[in-house]
Amino acid sequence: MVRRFAAKRDDNEERVVSWLRAHGCSVQRLSAPGVPDLLVGFRGANVLVEIKDGEKIQSRRHLTPEQERWHLAWRGQVAVAETPEEAMAIVAACASKVVPF
Repeated sequence: MVRRFAAKRDDNEERVVSWLRAHGCSVQRLSAPGVPDLLVGFRGANVLVEIKDGEKIQSRRHLTPEQERWHLAWRGQVAVAETPEEAMAIVAACASKVVPF
């Protein structure tokens, strides 16, 4: 049996995804519990990005306990962004550190 998870999306996620795609990124939405919202590909880098809505009050922008556990256990890159510009800055910074094979 295949389990399906209904991912709760932040209100600004579509705006962030559109911005990233308009700036040359490939974007895959992820939906497993605790896992970051987006896998973004840019200039050879794969970047995990959790989207939080910067328009919400601070107490509504924190990682859930499940997300905190996932972030702590993950042994690779993961970042949190609140705006399209912040997401792009994270992606660009990660891409600049990619070492070609």
